[in-house]
Amino acid sequence: MTVAVVLTGRGAGLAERLGLEALPLDAMEGRFRAGEPVVAIMAAGIAIRRLAPLLADKLEEPPVVAVAEDGSAVVPLLGGHRGANRLARYIARTLGVQAAVTTASDVLFGVALDDPPPGWTLANPAMAKPVMAALIAGEPVRLQVEAGDAGWLAPLPWSAEGRLSVRVSDRSFSPQTDELLLHPPSLVLGVGLERGAPAGLLLDHVARTLEDEGLARASLAAVATLDLKGDEPAVAALELPMRLFDAAALDRVAAPNPSAIVRAAVGTASVAEAAALAAAGEGAVLAVPKRIGQRVTCAVARIAPPVGRLTVAGVGPGAASMRTAEVEAAIAGATDIVGYGPYLDLVADLTGAKHCHARAIGEEMERVDLALRLARDGRTVVLLASGDAGIYALAGLALERSGGEAEVTVLPGISAMQAASAKAGAPLGHDFSVISLSDLLTPLEAIRARVEAAAAADFVIVFYNPASKERRGPLEEALAILARHRDPGTPVVRARNLGRADELVAVETLAGLDREAVDMTTVLIVGNSRTVLVGGRVVTPRGYLP
Repeated sequence: MTVAVVLTGRGAGLAERLGLEALPLDAMEGRFRAGEPVVAIMAAGIAIRRLAPLLADKLEEPPVVAVAEDGSAVVPLLGGHRGANRLARYIARTLGVQAAVTTASDVLFGVALDDPPPGWTLANPAMAKPVMAALIAGEPVRLQVEAGDAGWLAPLPWSAEGRLSVRVSDRSFSPQTDELLLHPPSLVLGVGLERGAPAGLLLDHVARTLEDEGLARASLAAVATLDLKGDEPAVAALELPMRLFDAAALDRVAAPNPSAIVRAAVGTASVAEAAALAAAGEGAVLAVPKRIGQRVTCAVARIAPPVGRLTVAGVGPGAASMRTAEVEAAIAGATDIVGYGPYLDLVADLTGAKHCHARAIGEEMERVDLALRLARDGRTVVLLASGDAGIYALAGLALERSGGEAEVTVLPGISAMQAASAKAGAPLGHDFSVISLSDLLTPLEAIRARVEAAAAADFVIVFYNPASKERRGPLEEALAILARHRDPGTPVVRARNLGRADELVAVETLAGLDREAVDMTTVLIVGNSRTVLVGGRVVTPRGYLP
């Protein structure tokens, strides 16, 4: 059980906010020796000095996380790859701060091979370090997934070839010297037994069955049986999470080897097979059909690989009030959120303990490929876009990269141009065109031609990505083209950081535009020949009035 050790009443209050039992400082050493995770709500130095004499084996020591009393800092001190990094991130998200994780693999990828999710086991843990070192160094490492939900491994940069490899399997074998073997919790053991059957009979029967079938004991996620057998000491002796089903529930399962004798005894024709399949869930298959031993029976079901999906969601310009309910529901139902760091910040109130994968600006391809890998590995993924996901965002790229092999859903959001238009009045009340002035993906010649055509056709024009510190030329060229087609007094809306604390919406003119204030967070809306100001609001008439 995770506990908080505190020095003051303020620390105790923070512990309560985190849902942790608050203990005095003197309890720290005892809880640490007992192997319990410790959250030290105090200066990190105090915790370090208290625990330093107890440090011996990092593979055995429990996680220790230091938290500032005001909740401003969260630092994993010990056991980073034994749960401390994960615990620190959870606390940090709860407090709305950033966890100070320094472990190289976590910083680079957010994943550590020697700190797998609950239920996973490393068959040869000594190989985790060289494999992780190779990944950090940029060396190619292969991934082979034979069973289980390996979505947590998707953020790592796997290669088709490589000297080292990671193998995910629920089979029992000796790994190669150049591979790390991970056992996923992908199997469910179903058992049936006579009343009072000795534990040794069941344990030996299960062990022989797994050995004969070449299955790893470490991949057993649970044991399942009839509810009437839930109090049997033999079942408890397996030391696995237990799933119990009544006879009616088991009778609804299409087990391949029913028995009239079993039905007469307990009211259902199958216990071991039916319980294993019921606990393993939809799509499960029997890896081992019913095997009958002395007074005991067992079967093994393999959990079906998860079916993942990717949703590309537009989160609006920035304000929570501008997010759609559909997008919020998608984020709430996701296992993984992928996005540019500031986009993740925009939805921090919704992500909770979900897996968040941040990538830098300019890494659009990396974000899409990561999201698709996660989805193909069975995760429910949301790829974030600001504004609308399909307007100068990642929806198109995700669909292109998916090749139709992954389910991709696109959810719209309020675009920056919609927000700017609404705040300024109704400049988009009639036909308009939208043009990006960034020549990173579009040749400058094409941009010039599009601006010329839209200006000549008297469209209201929305400019995205109008200028950066280094890239001012396209904006100047666009304004020069417009000057040949528009009156100098044409209204122009200059909107910046919409929906955020420093939002700015200014109404200027074509001749009076503050060009130096235009940057990549700015959207410009240039009116057409009929756009006017009405009470200080910008309006492009559609022609309803005579």
